[in-house]
Amino acid sequence: MSKNKIGVVRFWGTNCDFDVKKWVSLAGFEPEFLWFQDQFNINDYQSVVIPGGFSYGDYLRCGALAARSPVMKSVQEFAKTGRPILGICNGFQILCEAGLLPGALVRNEKQNFIDTFVDLEVNNLSSYFFRAGENKSVKIKLPIA
Repeated sequence: MSKNKIGVVRFWGTNCDFDVKKWVSLAGFEPEFLWFQDQFNINDYQSVVIPGGFSYGDYLRCGALAARSPVMKSVQEFAKTGRPILGICNGFQILCEAGLLPGALVRNEKQNFIDTFVDLEVNNLSSYFFRAGENKSVKIKLPIA
């Protein structure tokens, strides 16, 4: 396994994939695009990121078609190793549809588009994305849309 390589999954309709690639590079890692039609060697990566966008146009349930693509077979095998997978926006929806996250997504109560910032309390600072020396919670502000 490459200690610096992070796979960035791309589907038709993915956006922000180049933003994620830049972010991964700025964080000191080596990003590599993974195409939805291909499987990959899970031992080549330390982490996988599934960016947002509108995979397959999201004409059915969000992420349903993407969750059944060949690359997701590799992502499911990768998940069994316990290494981190980050799903952003539609990437999160794809992970839910693939059965890698519990639950299901539902429409918001008023069925209106919401574009705002929310406060989030992180209670598990020992997770991969929040490595911190102290075991207390932190509050962060995140955009949602």
